[in-house]
Amino acid sequence: MINATSKLLRLRFAAQTAARLLAAAIVLGGCAAPAAAPGEAVAMQPAAAATGPLLMLEWSGYELPEFWQPFADQHPNQNVDFSFFAEDAEAFAKLQTGFKADLVHPCSSWWQLYVDAGLVQPIDTARLSNFSGMRPEMSAMGVFGGKQYFIPWEWGYESILVRTDKVKNPPKSWADLWNPEYAGHLALWDSGESNHAMTALALGFKPEQTTAAQDELIKQKLLELKPSVVTYWVDFTEVPQLISSGDAWVVANVWQDAYATLVGDGVAVDYITPSEGRLGWLCGYGISSQSANVNLAYDYINAAIAPKSMAKMIDTYSYGAANNSALALADPKFIKLLQLDEPDILQRTVFFNSITPDRRKRFTNLWDEVKAAP
Repeated sequence: MINATSKLLRLRFAAQTAARLLAAAIVLGGCAAPAAAPGEAVAMQPAAAATGPLLMLEWSGYELPEFWQPFADQHPNQNVDFSFFAEDAEAFAKLQTGFKADLVHPCSSWWQLYVDAGLVQPIDTARLSNFSGMRPEMSAMGVFGGKQYFIPWEWGYESILVRTDKVKNPPKSWADLWNPEYAGHLALWDSGESNHAMTALALGFKPEQTTAAQDELIKQKLLELKPSVVTYWVDFTEVPQLISSGDAWVVANVWQDAYATLVGDGVAVDYITPSEGRLGWLCGYGISSQSANVNLAYDYINAAIAPKSMAKMIDTYSYGAANNSALALADPKFIKLLQLDEPDILQRTVFFNSITPDRRKRFTNLWDEVKAAP
């Protein structure tokens, strides 16, 4: 998922915002409180004594202070340390092997694993004054065994990016990627889970429910597509270059930030809504079962899901916000460009769900076999 399965190279943020990234350890002090946004609520409970800094296990790029400014206002002398990970597997392994963190920010296809391993604790949403604005269908994805374990923060798409001045007949579905018109100008993401999912949709299967026999059909379908592929892209920064140079006319499983970048550069592109639905990823915060600063962890989550914080995220990275109240505060051009305000947009998006380690390994092995084939 994100990846959309794991947002494998979320380090693209480092490339996008290198000039603005802060040191991993941020010492808060003397922060001026911003004007309160309309409808924005921030809990101002008395702070419990902290046990050292609040430690975040986080994607690079999400440490920007504007994403959690209410926490800085509430705790002006509290240190917040960030330990970054490049993919979900790395974050999961860190906590499994005893890494001490207060909060972790994985994506939804991994959430069940955290719960089953006892790495996160249930969250009392009554302690989050900004939770009332959350999209209920997204919050529900963080519920396991009737308890809320993860609070969604950001979400986005994986879809098809098309150079409209090069392609006579743009794809209307995932199945259209097999159109011979795109041969030699098609780029795929080098992700086993994503390619499995998009091919499953093309064949009419539910990605998270495929049988071994269906997986074999998916493999054969991907092998049929291989001669049309000009390259497998790995890093986000490759996509705008592939499209703008004309080396690729059609690029699959692209995140919407690449689309926003190319539109801003004036390149003739379209971001397709396949008839089977765009793929979707969702990530959010969990409190470590070993957290030494649980009260601070609640305050940080509440600050992060505040409408103004989430609006900053929309404007910075062109992602969707789990708090619906953020839409009114974000740049309207991004809202319209990415269809974030359409009432049924979530229902029309096929989100990655939690999968077992065995299924993830199966998808990876399948993809490796496809790439290794002549």
